[in-house]
Amino acid sequence: MLKLIRWMMPLLLTGFVNMTASAQDTPRTEVKPPLEVKSPQVRTADTTIKKIMEDLQRVADSDKQNAKAIEQLSLGRELDNITKYDLIKNNLIQASETYYLLNKKIIDLKSRTTTSNLDVFITSLNNPESKELGFSLSDRVVELVEKIILKGKSDKNERNTKLVESTKSIINSPIFKSFTSLTPPLAIASSVMNFLHSVSQSNKAINHKLLQEFEKELNKYVIYYTALNDANQKFEFGLNFNKDQLSLLQDNMYDHLAFTSNVLKMPLPARGNKTIAESLNDYFIDFKKDKVIDFFQKLETQYTKNNKINYEALLRDNPNLKEANNQLEDLVLQTKRFENLYNEYFSLLDSYYTKVNHSLRLAQDNALAERPVVEAKQAEFRALKDEAVKEIQASINMKELTLNVDKIKYRYRIF
Repeated sequence: MLKLIRWMMPLLLTGFVNMTASAQDTPRTEVKPPLEVKSPQVRTADTTIKKIMEDLQRVADSDKQNAKAIEQLSLGRELDNITKYDLIKNNLIQASETYYLLNKKIIDLKSRTTTSNLDVFITSLNNPESKELGFSLSDRVVELVEKIILKGKSDKNERNTKLVESTKSIINSPIFKSFTSLTPPLAIASSVMNFLHSVSQSNKAINHKLLQEFEKELNKYVIYYTALNDANQKFEFGLNFNKDQLSLLQDNMYDHLAFTSNVLKMPLPARGNKTIAESLNDYFIDFKKDKVIDFFQKLETQYTKNNKINYEALLRDNPNLKEANNQLEDLVLQTKRFENLYNEYFSLLDSYYTKVNHSLRLAQDNALAERPVVEAKQAEFRALKDEAVKEIQASINMKELTLNVDKIKYRYRIF
């Protein structure tokens, strides 16, 4: 446009000069205009040129504005690509650390039952030979047989002596250690009761009334051990369910990691006969945050020309980077699922604590153990439970995972 203006200017000026010269060469004749007729408005040459120049200036200004707008749009597009790339880069670098932490904490929580000290405490309460509450079930059962069934005459004859020895043999049988559905104390009580009913068929001295009295006293112990067994079974069932859910979560994390690792040119190796825990532990030896940072540095070098990174071409040629970024919401949701399972573990521990305390109160209510002994055991159990909670919290360290997840801007999807 500016070239056109510069080309037209000499022609316009030449025409103006010719018009002026012609006017000067023509003889002037005075002609008076008729009366009451106004002379028409005539645009002079100066006015015409001024108008043309104003139009030309407006065109030039418009060209400048358009050029500036185009420049701003180009710059805005470049900035947008830089912003997208930086977001993807930061998110995937942080995600690499999140994968590692999530896997580590899943394995840690899966390996948990309680703690060794708490396990020893519960095992001792459930041991028929233990005197943690001031009595041994094995001794009490023999005492009840001698006192009720034999009426204090266990050594009066060979039959009575044999009955006591048979009862002891049942109590000490190693077969009860293999029971899974019942604890040894409950299995012992059931077996001794069956044995006495069988003996009563041939020994008329053991009548129905004696068996009822014996069973009544034995049931006081059965009630205590049943409550303790119920606490153990429900805690074990809850732990197994929790572990199953953790295994499922680990499978989902493995599948999610498989896609991301392919995008980062670090694909997962074939698992073969390895467990998922073994496979991931081996993989995370190499798949580290530093390796992901190195991947992006090499990518930037590849798309650098004249000391400038072509972000538009980088994103265009690597579309899976956007998809990997957009899928990070699923990874964050998996960390939330782990947090729920982590909290469920402590809920299980709280419930277990309540049920064990209930069984101890039953031992006190049925006069199996004295109140000071029961209260001391409850205090010991509470201290061990609190110790277990602190130990697990310190080992897993949920805050470490939470802080890392907060660095992932997963809500910003890129298209």
